[in-house]
Amino acid sequence: MKPTSRERKSTETGGDRPGWSPWVNCTLFLVIGFILSLNACQESPRPVQSTDHMQMTDDTVMKYNHQVVREESQEIDDFVMRHHWNMQVSQTGLRYMIYKQGSGALPKRGEIVAIKYRVSLINGDLVYNPDTLKPFEFETGKAAVPNGLEEGVLLLKTGDHAKFILPSHLAFGLLGDMDKIKSREILVYDVELYQIKPGRK
Repeated sequence: MKPTSRERKSTETGGDRPGWSPWVNCTLFLVIGFILSLNACQESPRPVQSTDHMQMTDDTVMKYNHQVVREESQEIDDFVMRHHWNMQVSQTGLRYMIYKQGSGALPKRGEIVAIKYRVSLINGDLVYNPDTLKPFEFETGKAAVPNGLEEGVLLLKTGDHAKFILPSHLAFGLLGDMDKIKSREILVYDVELYQIKPGRK
């Protein structure tokens, strides 16, 4: 007995399971390929962002700071010449002059120093004048005062009177002291090292 046409069709397509047409196979292949391509894009490494603009910003800031230091140094030199002060210059840019010699000891880092002082701007305006008060004390090495002031005090013996000129990077810098000293002010100190005490332990 010959199989019917329906039986022959079922046998050719694999029994009772419906067969996939070439169009369905092609569509499925395209969908799988698209999904794989999306996954590959997600896993690919992100391009490294260029840091050229950051380097340019750093270079610009450094050039500006160097320019400020040069301008302040020239302003200080002009001031010293006008006043005929015989000042020395440290490696950091501090100008200092001991105009009255004492006979005591030099302070060491970690010791407490007591000073009498006055602070003026380079234009002559008096900022702080605590001479009438008791001496101001601070422990060296603790960043309790501007770097230039501590550097200068460590050069003095007890009883010395000195003048310091602090460029702004050794004084209160870009921020000022949030009171009377503004941004990037050059400061002139008149200091007496009054006493040295042992540091706190």
